[in-house]
Amino acid sequence: MNLNIFTNFCGYWWLAWLLPFILGLILGWLIWGKWARRVRELEDDLAKARSRNNDLEKKLKACQSSREDLERELKDYKYQLSAAKAEVSSLRAKPTTTNSNIENTSTGIAAGLASQSTPPTAKKDKYAKVNEDNLQIIEGIGPKMEQVLKENGVANLKILANKSPNELRSILDKYGDKYKIIDPSDWTRQASLASNHKWEKLMNHQKADGSESKAEKMFIKMGIIKAFSQDDLKAIEGIGPKISELLMSNGIGTWKALADSSVSRLRTILDSQGSKYKLADPSTWPKQAQMAAEGDWDKLEEYQDFLNGGKDPS
Repeated sequence: MNLNIFTNFCGYWWLAWLLPFILGLILGWLIWGKWARRVRELEDDLAKARSRNNDLEKKLKACQSSREDLERELKDYKYQLSAAKAEVSSLRAKPTTTNSNIENTSTGIAAGLASQSTPPTAKKDKYAKVNEDNLQIIEGIGPKMEQVLKENGVANLKILANKSPNELRSILDKYGDKYKIIDPSDWTRQASLASNHKWEKLMNHQKADGSESKAEKMFIKMGIIKAFSQDDLKAIEGIGPKISELLMSNGIGTWKALADSSVSRLRTILDSQGSKYKLADPSTWPKQAQMAAEGDWDKLEEYQDFLNGGKDPS
């Protein structure tokens, strides 16, 4: 009997190994299922976090765009406020004739008549800071060439204007082949314009071949003239960044287009924004734009000095 028991036990020995294996497999499956669920939960949390991050980035970009718009609007409002203050000051400065101030008015008229005998104060020349001995304003003349010319008696623009191209060539030939490739044939013409203070003509002459004007760049650096890119509508007094964008969105993107626009159309475009640009006065914009389109910057600056907050006081 004992032999049978032993024989039966040996026949089923694999059960002793199978049971722990099954138990381990079940335990491993349970543990893996728990961690798999945790991994899925973490992946879901990560996906939600990424989605929230994308939403926050979009909101941030929207806030930045809104801030830029508000900053541009603030600049426009500041400009309009400045124009309004100038208009108020102008209105306060205008005398009113009533029965109580007839005597003051008469005194003012007498003073005005007396002032007619006094010569008006000459307008300050903005180019006064340009020295007559600054030969580098001429296209083709740099520091070294200016020194060469002055060593040979060409001390200022007037003397240079009276030199013929052959005379200038003779001066350069003194230095052998060093300045052989330099062409002084146009220096006399440029110097003549400069010595006669025809600065606008000088700049246009230097730009005639499509290149930039050396004189213009020098004047901008000296603060004599303002630098505006081609067709920058903000060159027009009364137009700020926001109004410039509004005009461009309505097909007015160049000085020529603005010059050809009627005041009524400009007023309609401004009024399309409600009361936002109620104080803006476009009555002088086409005239200013025409001067800018023609490159008549001196005339434009003189006219803008005459304007009161962008409005024609006459």
